[in-house]
Amino acid sequence: MKYLNAGVDIDRGDKFVSQIKEKLSFRKGKLEGIGHFSGFFQLDFSSFKEPVLASSCDGVGTKVKIAQVLNIHYPIGIDLVAMCVNDIVAVGATPLFLLDYLAFGKLDLDVANRLIDGIIDGCKEANCTLLGGETAEMPDVYGEGEYDIAGFCVGVVEKEKIITGEKIKKDDFVIGIPSSGIHSNGFSLVRKVIKELSEELLTPTRIYVKDFLKIKDFEIHGIAHITGGGIIENVKRILPDGLRAVIDKKTWKVPEVFIRIIKEGNIPEEEMFRIFNMGIGMIIITNDVNILEEFPLIIGRIEEGEKEVDLI
Repeated sequence: MKYLNAGVDIDRGDKFVSQIKEKLSFRKGKLEGIGHFSGFFQLDFSSFKEPVLASSCDGVGTKVKIAQVLNIHYPIGIDLVAMCVNDIVAVGATPLFLLDYLAFGKLDLDVANRLIDGIIDGCKEANCTLLGGETAEMPDVYGEGEYDIAGFCVGVVEKEKIITGEKIKKDDFVIGIPSSGIHSNGFSLVRKVIKELSEELLTPTRIYVKDFLKIKDFEIHGIAHITGGGIIENVKRILPDGLRAVIDKKTWKVPEVFIRIIKEGNIPEEEMFRIFNMGIGMIIITNDVNILEEFPLIIGRIEEGEKEVDLI
């Protein structure tokens, strides 16, 4: 009996690692190659007074099922990076490096390489180093053609510039930065509602790192990455007690893909705002008008009241 008889091909895994090595030319701060027991990242905190590390771990949910049905996998790699680095910038930090985890029923080198290509390009967009990761073959957990993917990201922020929402105050305005589509949440519902799957559903999650870097030196009181929980729950989680956000949903055009979900699933609008980004992938709360030069879309205001998000 060999390991191969149990469904795990060590040689195929080694071949995949060799293929990854050839692709990793973008390596800010990275030391040595890949294939060691750990990855190495050289830190340079010379410009910080009190550097604080921020970390995030995420996946892309059941969006992978659509990728598997359509046999389109590259966007999922970008999604993975976006879901991790966007959470990092939501606390005011700049991403440093990312680790990925790929788990297959049976390792498909073509699929794995397309996923890694997406991850590498996502890291380039986020100016973040792909430091290493894990590729697992688990035939008793995943079926033929099935896989899952997860990531872990570390960033850095000056302690006094950490953004938690505690500085949000009455009369701050709420700025919306558009999404690229559904992003990577709510796909368990999407797959039940939309019968005819299309490539549009795999539009990659927008990476907001460059957007954040444009405004990071301005006064930002709160940032919400609109993921699971939609606009309502993700804005609510950063509000201090005694303040509510009033968001005017007429200030932007909801993308057609969400209208399609509403119609085909007969889903109430408020429920949609608790699940999806509805066209707004990141929200900035501030009183600094300079930010409007980069992102002019004001979608709401902060008022006194119970800690809630009200849609008008």
